[in-house]
Amino acid sequence: MLLDTPICDFGWKAPDFTLKDAFGERFNLRDQLGEKGVLIAFICNHCPYVQRIGHRLAEDAALLMSEGINVLAIMSNDYHLIQSDSPENMKLFSEKYSFTFPYLIDENQSVGKQYGAICTPDFFGFNSKGELQYRGRLDDARMNESSERVPELVNAMRMIAETGNGPTQQTPSMGCSIKWRS
Repeated sequence: MLLDTPICDFGWKAPDFTLKDAFGERFNLRDQLGEKGVLIAFICNHCPYVQRIGHRLAEDAALLMSEGINVLAIMSNDYHLIQSDSPENMKLFSEKYSFTFPYLIDENQSVGKQYGAICTPDFFGFNSKGELQYRGRLDDARMNESSERVPELVNAMRMIAETGNGPTQQTPSMGCSIKWRS
């Protein structure tokens, strides 16, 4: 089911969390905020929208990280229902797309629910105070692998890092619905 993300709720405070990656290493949001903010991407392995942007997401995230902006990805799907989203497959997915950022498991789906995550991918850009400043798409390439694209997420995160505020005009991300436990 194709869904769009809601309009950015500017200033909404990020709830803290601690999650493990597929290797068992713990990550805490408080430790990831940093002086230039943090990007949180809700993604999963099986979604064709995430698969189509996987390499672009990895490249954009590496660029942001090189500029001092932290990046975390969170998988909130019920992987007992969707086996391709299992922790073992998260390791393979990270490797396939050369992710250099932590890819975290939201085992009980509480973080996805606290954040109001709607679809995969769903991007949340926070300033250094943990205030939401971006809730838009990765870029304007949609399902294309175009090298000619406007990197909207990178541009927004750079603006947030520099000014503490995100762009007023944001285009919603779209993708597959998060698979919640019933």
